[in-house]
Amino acid sequence: MARAPLLQLNSVSLTFGGNPLLDQLSLTVQPGDRLALVGRNGSGKSTLMKLMAGLVDPDSGARTIPPGVSVGYMEQDPDLSRYATLGDFAASALPEGHEYRLAVVAEGLKFDPTTPVATASGGERRRAALAKLLAEAPELMLLDEPTNHLDIQAIEWLEAELQGTRAAFVLISHDRAFLRALTKATLWLDRGVLRRREAGFDGFEDWRETIWAEEDEARHKLDRKIKAEARWAVEGISARRKRNMGRVRALQQLRADRAAQIRRQGTAALAFEGGTTSGKKVIEAVGIAKTYGDKTIIRDFSLRVLRGDRVAFVGPNGVGKTTLLKLLTGEVQPDTGTVSLGTNLEIAVFDQTRAQLDPEASLWENLTGDSLMRVSGAADQVMVRGQPRHVVGYLKDFLFDEIQARAPVRSLSGGEKARLLLAKLMAQPSNLLILDEPTNDLDVETLDLLQDILGEYDGTVLLVSHDRDFIDRVATTTVALEGQGKATVYPGGWSDYARQRPATLAPAQEKTVAKPVAAPKEEGPRASGLSFTERKRLEDLPALIARLEGEIAKLATLLDDPDLFTREPVKFRKATEALTERQTALEAAETEWLELADRS
Repeated sequence: MARAPLLQLNSVSLTFGGNPLLDQLSLTVQPGDRLALVGRNGSGKSTLMKLMAGLVDPDSGARTIPPGVSVGYMEQDPDLSRYATLGDFAASALPEGHEYRLAVVAEGLKFDPTTPVATASGGERRRAALAKLLAEAPELMLLDEPTNHLDIQAIEWLEAELQGTRAAFVLISHDRAFLRALTKATLWLDRGVLRRREAGFDGFEDWRETIWAEEDEARHKLDRKIKAEARWAVEGISARRKRNMGRVRALQQLRADRAAQIRRQGTAALAFEGGTTSGKKVIEAVGIAKTYGDKTIIRDFSLRVLRGDRVAFVGPNGVGKTTLLKLLTGEVQPDTGTVSLGTNLEIAVFDQTRAQLDPEASLWENLTGDSLMRVSGAADQVMVRGQPRHVVGYLKDFLFDEIQARAPVRSLSGGEKARLLLAKLMAQPSNLLILDEPTNDLDVETLDLLQDILGEYDGTVLLVSHDRDFIDRVATTTVALEGQGKATVYPGGWSDYARQRPATLAPAQEKTVAKPVAAPKEEGPRASGLSFTERKRLEDLPALIARLEGEIAKLATLLDDPDLFTREPVKFRKATEALTERQTALEAAETEWLELADRS
């Protein structure tokens, strides 16, 4: 017997001035559904989730939840004014005797329930809201950006928790690895219309591009039909005016339909301008250490960063990633050891706290008030990579309209604040980018664009992020901070680090395993002649080879463009270098696979 839906929205519409945010939208959430809700920043995802939670009323349409069904919503900015501690808030709806649920969740999320509300940061408040939802365990969970302000260890714990739950959930997240691991269907909100695809987030981009291509073709056909009908109206109506007025009215309706179509918003015009070329050596740290009180941030750490490197720093919250960045850039001095910076460095910093933005000032004032961007004697101009631009025109490059330009920064969403900070950074020439949690709150399309421009950036990038997919796409080196001052350097991105990390622990693990004293021969997997690490490597190599072959094919297609060298010489050079690098890596991977396969 089929179970009743957990939630239904029927022909729901909602308008906040201008075009409808939600237009005759219908949705059914069934028991067991695991839905990704995706769409651009500002498309209405959070509003739709609040409507599903019953916190926002639609202009028209109905929301239906069967009696007895519990729906929980993770608030991004919860009201904690009535509570002394975060734990009081998180446990406020738990039945008496069930407080242990909160203790379990708090341990997994690294959330301290005793933290006073008065001193709690925004990230701690959001973790409290997430802990509250998970402890209550409703039948339907509505999760709006649950991974923001979580470190990778907590994200992986949450991922495992949601994989094991029997509850249904709807999930908004910018973390593509998180979405791919958890979702079984995708809801795409675009210009007020909600589409559903019965497959998880993996493949969403291809689906979206197919729909947009079909939409462009339909619009093109409509434009051609309007043009043909308009020509007929001019040339043929005078002889048969009375008989053909219906066709004229049909032409008017076609034009009205075309005018009513909501055009897709373009992508943000992101571009980092390389400054003067830095020296080959950008940063060299030798044996550095730093301690605050009884807490060791880093000890005996050495790192050499060369021009063009992309270095990611990963580790739990509070382990000292931001402090290490400040040590490497000379903002903080080490207790011991030395840090030397290269020549001609022009540094641009993306601060995770958005401290470079004045929340009470308008977007306009934040740009024109920046001394690096100010144009002398012009209150409506900003200097963008050496050229004056009208402030509104520049803001439009980052998808802000003229009304928003005069609004205070505090009125912006998290993603909009990130875009505004990127606008400030991208106006300045630089050759060393410090990106501290740049991916928080950005939508998937902007993340894709940011990843692409970082790939084309001539300078060096130091990156702190908890987005595993973004690290994989950007980083060439990963520095893992593991606590108690220990930091280890690994080649590659997050997946490479995760693959190498168990191998470094294998010797210690083997010491704890009892082994037969005099076995006549090795049994089981060891009979192959390969160690555990080598067997794992043999299993992983085909996927690596396939990925390299795909990347080589894409680069070869790019370089087939005969005009690329003259049109974009930097891109041509980088693509050529990348092709050579990947061909070398492919040859090495194939040789390694043959050697391991021969020994197995």
